[in-house]
Amino acid sequence: MSAAKVKMRQKKMRNQPASVQYSTSSPLNGGDKPTTSKGGDGQSDARTSTERSKSSHHKGGWVRGHHKDGGGYAKEMPKYITAGAFARARAAEVSAMLKAVTKTTGSCHVFGALPKHMRRRAMSHNTKRLPHRLREVANRMREKSLQAGSKKKKEQAKSKSRKARRRHGNLLLAFNRRQRKNVWLETHIWHAKRFHMVKKWGYCLGERPTYKCYRPCYRAMSSHCLLQDLSYYCCIELQGEEHKLLASLSQLTSKEAGPTFAAALCLSGRRQGSVMVYRAGQYPSQPLGPVTFLWRPRTQDSTHRQLWIWAHPTLKLDLLPELQTVCQCCEAVLPPVVPVVTPAEVASTVESEPKPEKTPEAKKMTGTKRKRNHKDDSGPPAKKILGDGTRSPNTPVTWKSSSNGIVINDLTMEMVRYRLIGPQSHSVLAETLEAATDCDEMNKSQPSSLWWPEHCKDESKMNLHQQQADVFHILKGIYSTGELPSGTVLGLTVDDPRLTLPTKKVKALPCVKQAQEVDEEKSRELMLRGVPEHCCQSFLWEQSVRDNVTDNKISEQELNRMKSEVLVPGSRLSPTPLQGRVPILLVHQPGKQVGHEMSSWGAGWDVLLPKGWGMAFWVPLVYRGVRIGGLNMSLKHSQNKGAPHFPHDYPDCPAGVRFQEEQEVELLDKFKRRPPAKRTNYIKHGCLAPFCCPWQQLAEEWELIVREGGEERKEDSRTQSTTEADTEMEEMTSCQDVTMIKPPSRFTVLRNRKSVRLLSGWCRPSTSKGQRPCRVGEVPPLDRSAMRSFLTAHGMSVVWVRLTLLSKGKPELHAIVCVPTAEDLKLLKKERGSSGPQEPPHRDHFKSRIKSRKKSSKKSAATSQSSDKTEGKASDLPSASASDPNPTTSEDAKSSSSPSSDLVFGLWPDPLPSVSSHCSRVALGWVTQGDFSLSAGCGEALGLVSVSGLLNTLLNQPVEHRGMVLLRNPSSLQYRFAKINIEV
Repeated sequence: MSAAKVKMRQKKMRNQPASVQYSTSSPLNGGDKPTTSKGGDGQSDARTSTERSKSSHHKGGWVRGHHKDGGGYAKEMPKYITAGAFARARAAEVSAMLKAVTKTTGSCHVFGALPKHMRRRAMSHNTKRLPHRLREVANRMREKSLQAGSKKKKEQAKSKSRKARRRHGNLLLAFNRRQRKNVWLETHIWHAKRFHMVKKWGYCLGERPTYKCYRPCYRAMSSHCLLQDLSYYCCIELQGEEHKLLASLSQLTSKEAGPTFAAALCLSGRRQGSVMVYRAGQYPSQPLGPVTFLWRPRTQDSTHRQLWIWAHPTLKLDLLPELQTVCQCCEAVLPPVVPVVTPAEVASTVESEPKPEKTPEAKKMTGTKRKRNHKDDSGPPAKKILGDGTRSPNTPVTWKSSSNGIVINDLTMEMVRYRLIGPQSHSVLAETLEAATDCDEMNKSQPSSLWWPEHCKDESKMNLHQQQADVFHILKGIYSTGELPSGTVLGLTVDDPRLTLPTKKVKALPCVKQAQEVDEEKSRELMLRGVPEHCCQSFLWEQSVRDNVTDNKISEQELNRMKSEVLVPGSRLSPTPLQGRVPILLVHQPGKQVGHEMSSWGAGWDVLLPKGWGMAFWVPLVYRGVRIGGLNMSLKHSQNKGAPHFPHDYPDCPAGVRFQEEQEVELLDKFKRRPPAKRTNYIKHGCLAPFCCPWQQLAEEWELIVREGGEERKEDSRTQSTTEADTEMEEMTSCQDVTMIKPPSRFTVLRNRKSVRLLSGWCRPSTSKGQRPCRVGEVPPLDRSAMRSFLTAHGMSVVWVRLTLLSKGKPELHAIVCVPTAEDLKLLKKERGSSGPQEPPHRDHFKSRIKSRKKSSKKSAATSQSSDKTEGKASDLPSASASDPNPTTSEDAKSSSSPSSDLVFGLWPDPLPSVSSHCSRVALGWVTQGDFSLSAGCGEALGLVSVSGLLNTLLNQPVEHRGMVLLRNPSSLQYRFAKINIEV
């Protein structure tokens, strides 16, 4: 029997009794005397005994499994059995078996003595599940195990049962604890049940739904309504004199990039504006990002103004310090310290009997109780966090200036902002919201702590409220949201929308009867001129009113109790509770404003509410049949509008740089998780940067190409890239030559409106798929002198473009935009639906290095083991450095091996060679958004290209093919023809 079988037998038989010993030599017959063979001499007996011993030694022992020869056990039956010996042998075995069963060893638990059908794992954790006769022994063993060792084991606290955890108080405490690191929106619980949540920008946001709804969301944006929660956008409030505010804010903007904070319509408070913000006095370089702003309408005989600036949370990090600098608001106003009186302090102030000393038995034992005592309920109940739960109470949110009197308030998470996208957004609002009803005379006469009864006492305010309600009624007669002027603002006070909540979901559609009742002249006036200035006023601007509405909101429990007392179930409460009046602001969001197609697509409304009322408005809006979108739908909305999305498409802003770095790390980690044989080799595909876009290097190379006369340099670089070099060192040196002469200026995105309009005319804008050219105004001809003067001002710039594929294909992220050759344009002229040329496969120069690195690592591991063994002997020998004739060889070896340690199979290492002339077609730029467009019916992409490269390309192209480029995805060798459009 092998040693492994012997060990296995010993392991299985370790707890079994010893073998029964017999007084006789033969255990087969069970008798007292051994059997002897009749006949035969002693030699034969000796021989047979020897053979029997050998055969028994060969076949004996424990054998696992089935064997043909019986597994080594004797097959012959005994000739006779002696009853007495047989009974004694069996009795010994039975007594040994009973002894083994009843005896418990030290390693066995006490419940091991139980029958098998009663043994449960839960008994080892809770001794009360054991029978009463075994509990004492089990408790003693449990105490010994806790006291074993030098350190006493800390008893783990028992987790509360699920029923206890789901109680409202405990659930609220858990939610408040989880909001300490990431801010939760008021609709977080609703989204968490239906969306994939991500942690971004300090918030926990819904990215995409758990169900498939890409096409339904697009249909909602095109024909009905899509709802999004944009409460994570940050609001910064500025207060001060109008001329001082404009003087400070003028340092951050420029009229060349579009309307500023001082635009007439926006300054009056009738329209919301948008502007690109730069660092103070640094235009056109150092941009920060886009913001939207809203002025409060002027009040009579007052020059004091109020301004709200809405910015993305990543932009707020750079914008708020810049605003403090230009407004000279360096003095932080600390929030008032509100003393929190705990029940223990209250009890100590009241004179009462002295408290008895706590006995050790009275102390709470951790992990013994899962229910709270009634004494614990005496404390104040936990409150739901409204606003930013990660902010410390001592963090300043207000800054003022002692020189100009400007005050800056950080109103982040102080208001709720919902966005409704689609042509029927106003129909959804008209069915969900109702203008607030007036108070009766009895409530007006009595003093009240609520804001609405005091508001109703002023006749002028009620007249304004009635005019705003009339304007809101006119909205019901408008067919589409896109018919209204962009940025229109309407202030309104509405009743609690929970009072008119339908019993089931109903899709809100425009009502024909209400449209006929509306006066056509008033409707036409609203569509042409927008809302009158005095109707743009709202009490949402006042901090006291916002706090009053938030603090006095009716709870769901109280509202349900009031509804249950209504005589007719499902009818509206009458009269309306005084706490159910909410001031809101309706801000119109323009849709697509650039290009010649799909004008006003994606228009909608933004609803601004006081904090605490998020779910009270969210659920009624959902019950009107709207679709809910996440962060990915915001990106698709921008893509269909042809507008850049922040921070994805702003590579020259600090927030855009941070986003691209995070995106590169994320994509690289995803790439490395796949095995080398199952991922794309981007070196062979001629893609230098599949996970990022080196805009700075691209702008520098194109400026150098154009400056040195371009054509000869491009031909040399093209031939150099097509003829594959034996090593990559030549490309590395060419890259070093380019970087040695790089200009110190940094690239920027071209946002000068006149220059963008001129560049758009030179590109010959056309409709989708390049079917027909669009009409443009008079554009000066493109020649060398015009190109030279244009590049003098915008040589280091990139421009935002829209690319439309002429045939099949779907653009992907970071696809390369390239210049077609003359042969490519001839192919396009010959075959209109041609797929395009193909990139010849490149050679992977780093594959051999990676293989040699793996071999060297294995060798070094082997040599390190051998060197450890000979370490003691090597101490007697002279040092290697003294005997080495060339001490620099080891350093050279280290330096040569250091770059190979950063190599990743399929990716180019840093520094990159020439990004413009690496492939057979010269690169112009990259794609930042790309997908199949449901609106255009073809593949569309949005990206950035070099201004120098684009002008050089347009100048060398024939007029009929001007604006044609090639597009190639990073994981493909196939080029696709595309048409460039710069939409203004």
